Amino acid sequence: MKIGVTIHATDTGINPVELAQEAESRGFHSLYIPEHTHIPTSRRTPAPTGEAVLPEEYSRSPDPYISLAAAAAVTDRIELGTGIGLPAQHDHITFAKELATLDVISAGRFVFGIGFGWNHEEMENHGVDVKHRRELVREKVLAMQALWGNDVAEYHGDWIDMEPSWQWPKPLQQPRPPILIGGGAGPKLFAHIAEYADGWMPIGGSGMREALARLREAMAERDRDPAQLRVVPMGVMPDEAKLSYYQEAGATEAILRLPSANREKVLPRLDDFARYTEMF
Repeated sequence: MKIGVTIHATDTGINPVELAQEAESRGFHSLYIPEHTHIPTSRRTPAPTGEAVLPEEYSRSPDPYISLAAAAAVTDRIELGTGIGLPAQHDHITFAKELATLDVISAGRFVFGIGFGWNHEEMENHGVDVKHRRELVREKVLAMQALWGNDVAEYHGDWIDMEPSWQWPKPLQQPRPPILIGGGAGPKLFAHIAEYADGWMPIGGSGMREALARLREAMAERDRDPAQLRVVPMGVMPDEAKLSYYQEAGATEAILRLPSANREKVLPRLDDFARYTEMF
Protein backbone atom coordinates (compact mmCIF):
# COMPACT_ATOMS: atom_id res chain seq x y z
CA MET A 1 0.00 0.00 0.00
CA LYS A 2 1.33 3.39 -0.99
CA ILE A 3 1.15 6.47 1.23
CA GLY A 4 0.17 9.94 0.02
CA VAL A 5 -0.96 13.17 1.61
CA THR A 6 -3.76 15.67 1.12
CA ILE A 7 -4.24 19.24 2.26
CA HIS A 8 -7.08 21.70 1.93
CA ALA A 9 -4.83 24.28 0.32
CA THR A 10 -5.56 27.96 0.84
CA ASP A 11 -4.08 31.30 -0.14
CA THR A 12 -2.92 31.80 3.46
CA GLY A 13 -1.37 28.38 4.05
CA ILE A 14 1.65 26.57 2.72
CA ASN A 15 2.02 26.92 -1.01
CA PRO A 16 0.98 23.59 -2.61
CA VAL A 17 3.97 23.83 -4.95
CA GLU A 18 6.33 23.93 -1.98
CA LEU A 19 4.37 21.15 -0.30
CA ALA A 20 4.70 18.94 -3.38
CA GLN A 21 8.47 19.34 -3.29
CA GLU A 22 8.63 18.64 0.44
CA ALA A 23 6.37 15.60 0.16
CA GLU A 24 8.37 14.17 -2.73
CA SER A 25 11.64 14.63 -0.86
CA ARG A 26 10.22 12.61 2.06
CA GLY A 27 9.16 9.70 -0.10
CA PHE A 28 5.39 10.21 -0.28
CA HIS A 29 3.73 8.67 -3.30
CA SER A 30 1.16 11.40 -3.99
CA LEU A 31 -0.32 14.78 -3.14
CA TYR A 32 -4.02 15.54 -3.49
CA ILE A 33 -5.80 18.88 -3.16
CA PRO A 34 -9.54 19.66 -3.38
CA GLU A 35 -11.58 21.97 -5.58
CA HIS A 36 -14.11 24.67 -4.82
CA THR A 37 -14.64 27.39 -7.40
CA HIS A 38 -16.32 29.65 -4.83
CA ILE A 39 -18.48 29.34 -1.71
CA PRO A 40 -21.81 31.19 -1.67
CA THR A 41 -22.35 32.83 1.71
CA SER A 42 -25.70 31.08 2.10
CA ARG A 43 -25.57 28.12 4.43
CA ARG A 44 -28.66 26.49 2.96
CA THR A 45 -26.51 23.42 2.34
CA PRO A 46 -25.16 22.09 5.67
CA ALA A 47 -21.41 21.80 6.02
CA PRO A 48 -20.16 18.29 5.14
CA THR A 49 -18.06 18.34 8.31
CA GLY A 50 -21.19 18.53 10.44
CA GLU A 51 -20.04 21.81 11.94
CA ALA A 52 -22.40 24.75 12.36
CA VAL A 53 -19.90 27.05 10.66
CA LEU A 54 -18.16 26.03 7.45
CA PRO A 55 -14.38 26.16 7.98
CA GLU A 56 -12.73 29.15 6.32
CA GLU A 57 -10.49 27.06 4.07
CA TYR A 58 -13.47 26.13 1.88
CA SER A 59 -13.76 29.72 0.65
CA ARG A 60 -10.00 30.17 0.20
CA SER A 61 -9.24 27.20 -2.08
CA PRO A 62 -6.84 27.92 -4.98
CA ASP A 63 -7.48 26.40 -8.37
CA PRO A 64 -6.20 22.83 -8.01
CA TYR A 65 -5.34 22.30 -11.67
CA ILE A 66 -3.10 25.34 -11.95
CA SER A 67 -1.57 24.46 -8.58
CA LEU A 68 -0.83 20.90 -9.69
CA ALA A 69 0.64 22.05 -13.00
CA ALA A 70 2.99 24.37 -11.12
CA ALA A 71 3.89 21.52 -8.75
CA ALA A 72 4.57 19.23 -11.71
CA ALA A 73 7.17 21.68 -13.02
CA VAL A 74 9.31 21.38 -9.88
CA THR A 75 8.90 17.66 -9.07
CA ASP A 76 9.80 14.44 -10.86
CA ARG A 77 8.10 11.47 -9.22
CA ILE A 78 5.19 12.31 -6.97
CA GLU A 79 1.67 11.72 -8.31
CA LEU A 80 -0.49 14.85 -8.33
CA GLY A 81 -4.23 14.57 -7.94
CA THR A 82 -7.51 16.19 -7.10
CA GLY A 83 -9.18 15.06 -3.94
CA ILE A 84 -11.74 15.87 -5.01
CA GLY A 85 -12.45 17.65 -8.29
CA LEU A 86 -15.90 18.77 -9.44
CA PRO A 87 -16.49 18.00 -13.14
CA ALA A 88 -20.15 19.09 -12.99
CA GLN A 89 -18.94 22.68 -12.62
CA HIS A 90 -16.78 22.68 -15.77
CA ASP A 91 -17.31 22.84 -19.50
CA HIS A 92 -16.39 19.30 -20.55
CA ILE A 93 -14.59 20.29 -23.77
CA THR A 94 -12.38 22.93 -22.17
CA PHE A 95 -11.83 20.70 -19.13
CA ALA A 96 -10.73 17.76 -21.27
CA LYS A 97 -8.03 19.90 -22.90
CA GLU A 98 -6.96 21.37 -19.54
CA LEU A 99 -6.53 17.97 -17.89
CA ALA A 100 -4.84 16.39 -20.91
CA THR A 101 -2.37 19.27 -20.89
CA LEU A 102 -1.78 18.79 -17.16
CA ASP A 103 -1.10 15.10 -17.71
CA VAL A 104 1.42 15.89 -20.45
CA ILE A 105 3.14 18.59 -18.39
CA SER A 106 3.39 16.26 -15.39
CA ALA A 107 4.80 13.41 -17.53
CA GLY A 108 1.78 11.23 -16.77
CA ARG A 109 1.48 11.87 -13.04
CA PHE A 110 -2.02 13.32 -12.85
CA VAL A 111 -4.77 11.46 -10.96
CA PHE A 112 -8.34 12.69 -11.43
CA GLY A 113 -10.14 12.22 -8.14
CA ILE A 114 -13.73 13.39 -8.59
CA GLY A 115 -17.03 13.71 -6.80
CA PHE A 116 -20.60 14.73 -7.54
CA GLY A 117 -20.54 17.75 -5.23
CA TRP A 118 -22.21 18.55 -1.91
CA ASN A 119 -22.70 22.35 -1.99
CA HIS A 120 -26.01 22.95 -3.74
CA GLU A 121 -25.57 26.73 -3.97
CA GLU A 122 -22.11 26.36 -5.54
CA MET A 123 -23.44 23.98 -8.18
CA GLU A 124 -26.53 26.05 -8.91
CA ASN A 125 -24.37 29.11 -9.57
CA HIS A 126 -22.76 27.04 -12.35
CA GLY A 127 -26.15 26.17 -13.80
CA VAL A 128 -26.11 22.60 -12.50
CA ASP A 129 -29.43 20.86 -11.80
CA VAL A 130 -28.51 19.40 -8.42
CA LYS A 131 -31.02 16.55 -8.68
CA HIS A 132 -29.32 15.32 -11.85
CA ARG A 133 -25.69 16.07 -11.02
CA ARG A 134 -24.66 12.39 -11.06
CA GLU A 135 -26.03 11.91 -14.55
CA LEU A 136 -24.38 15.13 -15.67
CA VAL A 137 -20.98 14.14 -14.23
CA ARG A 138 -21.25 10.75 -15.92
CA GLU A 139 -21.89 12.26 -19.34
CA LYS A 140 -19.25 14.97 -18.97
CA VAL A 141 -16.62 12.40 -18.01
CA LEU A 142 -17.62 10.07 -20.85
CA ALA A 143 -17.42 12.95 -23.33
CA MET A 144 -13.98 13.85 -21.98
CA GLN A 145 -12.86 10.25 -22.32
CA ALA A 146 -14.01 10.28 -25.95
CA LEU A 147 -11.83 13.36 -26.58
CA TRP A 148 -8.88 11.80 -24.78
CA GLY A 149 -9.02 8.47 -26.58
CA ASN A 150 -10.04 9.22 -30.17
CA ASP A 151 -8.62 11.25 -33.02
CA VAL A 152 -12.20 12.12 -33.96
CA ALA A 153 -14.46 12.18 -30.90
CA GLU A 154 -18.17 12.60 -30.48
CA TYR A 155 -20.69 12.11 -27.68
CA HIS A 156 -24.46 12.17 -27.67
CA GLY A 157 -26.33 11.86 -24.39
CA ASP A 158 -29.27 13.31 -22.50
CA TRP A 159 -27.21 16.20 -21.10
CA ILE A 160 -24.20 16.48 -23.39
CA ASP A 161 -24.18 16.62 -27.18
CA MET A 162 -20.85 16.95 -28.96
CA GLU A 163 -20.43 16.65 -32.72
CA PRO A 164 -17.40 14.85 -34.22
CA SER A 165 -14.37 16.87 -33.16
CA TRP A 166 -10.60 16.99 -33.03
CA GLN A 167 -8.76 17.85 -29.85
CA TRP A 168 -5.12 17.59 -28.86
CA PRO A 169 -3.03 17.08 -26.81
CA LYS A 170 -4.05 13.63 -25.69
CA PRO A 171 -3.17 12.62 -22.13
CA LEU A 172 0.13 10.85 -21.79
CA GLN A 173 -1.63 8.19 -19.73
CA GLN A 174 -3.82 6.15 -22.02
CA PRO A 175 -6.66 5.50 -22.34
CA ARG A 176 -6.99 8.22 -19.66
CA PRO A 177 -5.53 9.52 -16.43
CA PRO A 178 -6.77 7.36 -13.55
CA ILE A 179 -10.24 8.41 -12.41
CA LEU A 180 -11.14 7.82 -8.76
CA ILE A 181 -14.66 8.58 -7.52
CA GLY A 182 -15.14 9.67 -3.93
CA GLY A 183 -18.21 8.90 -1.85
CA GLY A 184 -19.98 6.46 0.40
CA ALA A 185 -20.42 2.81 -0.56
CA GLY A 186 -23.57 1.94 -2.47
CA PRO A 187 -24.84 0.39 -5.69
CA LYS A 188 -25.21 3.73 -7.52
CA LEU A 189 -21.66 4.84 -6.76
CA PHE A 190 -20.25 1.42 -7.58
CA ALA A 191 -22.11 1.38 -10.91
CA HIS A 192 -20.46 4.68 -11.83
CA ILE A 193 -17.01 3.39 -10.87
CA ALA A 194 -17.48 0.16 -12.80
CA GLU A 195 -18.63 1.99 -15.93
CA TYR A 196 -16.19 4.87 -16.34
CA ALA A 197 -13.67 5.09 -13.48
CA ASP A 198 -10.65 3.22 -12.18
CA GLY A 199 -11.05 3.35 -8.43
CA TRP A 200 -12.86 4.41 -5.29
CA MET A 201 -11.98 7.07 -2.73
CA PRO A 202 -13.86 5.92 0.39
CA ILE A 203 -14.36 8.48 3.14
CA GLY A 204 -13.70 6.55 6.33
CA GLY A 205 -12.99 2.84 6.64
CA SER A 206 -16.08 1.46 8.37
CA GLY A 207 -17.41 -1.48 6.35
CA MET A 208 -14.88 -0.95 3.59
CA ARG A 209 -13.80 -4.59 3.39
CA GLU A 210 -17.37 -5.81 2.84
CA ALA A 211 -18.14 -2.98 0.42
CA LEU A 212 -15.10 -3.80 -1.70
CA ALA A 213 -16.47 -7.27 -2.38
CA ARG A 214 -19.59 -5.66 -3.89
CA LEU A 215 -17.51 -3.17 -5.88
CA ARG A 216 -15.38 -5.95 -7.32
CA GLU A 217 -18.55 -7.77 -8.35
CA ALA A 218 -19.76 -4.63 -10.11
CA MET A 219 -16.44 -4.38 -11.93
CA ALA A 220 -16.59 -8.01 -13.03
CA GLU A 221 -20.14 -7.56 -14.33
CA ARG A 222 -18.76 -4.87 -16.64
CA ASP A 223 -16.02 -7.26 -17.81
CA ARG A 224 -13.41 -5.19 -16.03
CA ASP A 225 -10.58 -6.74 -14.03
CA PRO A 226 -11.27 -6.23 -10.30
CA ALA A 227 -7.55 -6.73 -9.65
CA GLN A 228 -6.87 -3.40 -11.39
CA LEU A 229 -9.16 -1.48 -9.04
CA ARG A 230 -7.53 1.37 -7.13
CA VAL A 231 -8.83 1.83 -3.58
CA VAL A 232 -7.65 5.10 -2.05
CA PRO A 233 -9.05 6.13 1.35
CA MET A 234 -8.93 9.93 1.48
CA GLY A 235 -8.16 12.23 4.41
CA VAL A 236 -6.95 9.60 6.84
CA MET A 237 -5.86 10.63 10.33
CA PRO A 238 -3.23 7.91 10.60
CA ASP A 239 -1.95 5.47 13.13
CA GLU A 240 -0.29 2.13 12.47
CA ALA A 241 -3.35 0.06 13.36
CA LYS A 242 -5.67 2.04 11.10
CA LEU A 243 -3.28 1.86 8.16
CA SER A 244 -2.80 -1.87 8.71
CA TYR A 245 -6.59 -2.29 8.55
CA TYR A 246 -6.75 -0.40 5.28
CA GLN A 247 -3.94 -2.47 3.82
CA GLU A 248 -5.52 -5.76 4.88
CA ALA A 249 -8.93 -4.64 3.61
CA GLY A 250 -7.53 -4.03 0.12
CA ALA A 251 -6.55 -0.37 -0.07
CA THR A 252 -3.91 0.29 -2.71
CA GLU A 253 -3.03 3.72 -1.31
CA ALA A 254 -3.89 5.72 1.82
CA ILE A 255 -4.00 9.52 1.73
CA LEU A 256 -3.07 11.14 5.05
CA ARG A 257 -4.62 14.44 6.05
CA LEU A 258 -2.38 17.41 6.70
CA PRO A 259 -3.70 20.49 8.51
CA SER A 260 -4.80 23.46 6.44
CA ALA A 261 -2.10 25.73 7.81
CA ASN A 262 1.20 27.46 7.16
CA ARG A 263 4.52 25.71 6.54
CA GLU A 264 5.57 26.02 10.20
CA LYS A 265 2.64 23.78 11.18
CA VAL A 266 2.48 21.57 8.10
CA LEU A 267 6.11 20.50 7.70
CA PRO A 268 6.49 19.00 11.21
CA ARG A 269 3.34 16.95 10.58
CA LEU A 270 4.74 15.89 7.22
CA ASP A 271 7.92 14.78 9.00
CA ASP A 272 5.82 12.79 11.46
CA PHE A 273 3.82 11.10 8.70
CA ALA A 274 6.95 10.19 6.73
CA ARG A 275 7.55 7.16 8.94
CA TYR A 276 4.50 5.49 7.42
CA THR A 277 6.08 5.52 3.96
CA GLU A 278 8.61 2.98 5.26
CA MET A 279 6.07 0.82 7.11
CA PHE A 280 3.74 0.17 4.18
